[in-house]
Amino acid sequence: MAKKRILSGMRPTGKLHIGHYVGALENWIKLQNDYDSFFLIADYHVLTTSLVSDNIYDNSIEMMIDWLASGLDPEKSPFFRQSKIKEHTELFLIFSMLITKARLERNPTLKEQVRDLNIDNLIYGHLGYPVLQAADILLYRGEAVPVGEDQVPHVEITREIARKFNIQYGNVLPEPEPLLTQFSRLPGLDGGAKMSKSLNNTILLSDGPEEVWQKLRKAVTDPQKVRKNDPGRPEVCLVFTYHKKFNPGEVAEIESGCRSGELGCVDCKKKCTAGMNDFLAPIIDKRKYYEENKSEVIDILHSGEERGKKVAGETMESVRTAMKFG
Repeated sequence: MAKKRILSGMRPTGKLHIGHYVGALENWIKLQNDYDSFFLIADYHVLTTSLVSDNIYDNSIEMMIDWLASGLDPEKSPFFRQSKIKEHTELFLIFSMLITKARLERNPTLKEQVRDLNIDNLIYGHLGYPVLQAADILLYRGEAVPVGEDQVPHVEITREIARKFNIQYGNVLPEPEPLLTQFSRLPGLDGGAKMSKSLNNTILLSDGPEEVWQKLRKAVTDPQKVRKNDPGRPEVCLVFTYHKKFNPGEVAEIESGCRSGELGCVDCKKKCTAGMNDFLAPIIDKRKYYEENKSEVIDILHSGEERGKKVAGETMESVRTAMKFG
């Protein structure tokens, strides 16, 4: 029985942090064994929120190195840049004719972004980014899309566009189903809701032991636990949240020690640092290899782009034929 196909992607922002791993990469690594997976470096999507950015190419390579170091297998699942496969923009243009401005304005995720980024003048590219996402998914005939519940509206827009195209031109494109996944979100070192490099509250997958310690030692903890012997409240402590991921076997002992006051915050952070460094060590080792062999990384990227172009070309040929472009 053929595996179902999925497409997943990230905007290239350079080196990734542990929040990226817990929130996406960990799940991708599991899915690549059960699905026919494609991994998109969504470099055009960078432009939807800022025309001024760092070197997109260098950021793409750094992100891809973290993908490889974390365990994504390019033999199973090709990696490729959106901007190097022209069919993304062609299908995006066609799909733009199949959806109204009013429908895009109802997108709840867009409304949140406009609010969070304090956007006064919404550009067309940002308004229409779910249409570009639809093109990204359907260009590779994605049958399932791994998302959290908050991203289901995007999948629904993709399904609507595929449905409208098929009604108009014949049954060419799949209507992908949301592959609901329980994505975890790690809070930032400052206690914020999520890690973000723009907020400078992250631990990178490439951070060494000393860097991890220097960052964790400043992390916020229970404000009521001032001295070592003070009883703590693990449920409000950021560091305890990290223990659940990186020291799962010691959680009960750490919780007990915190509540009784036996475990002080400095020692707790040292335990967390040790667990996090154990987790990061193999990733850092693999990362060093790819940093020293970037020509191999570029070869992997070019190979993935050739595989992506083949599938994209086949899809667009079917689309053009259905639309009677000849």
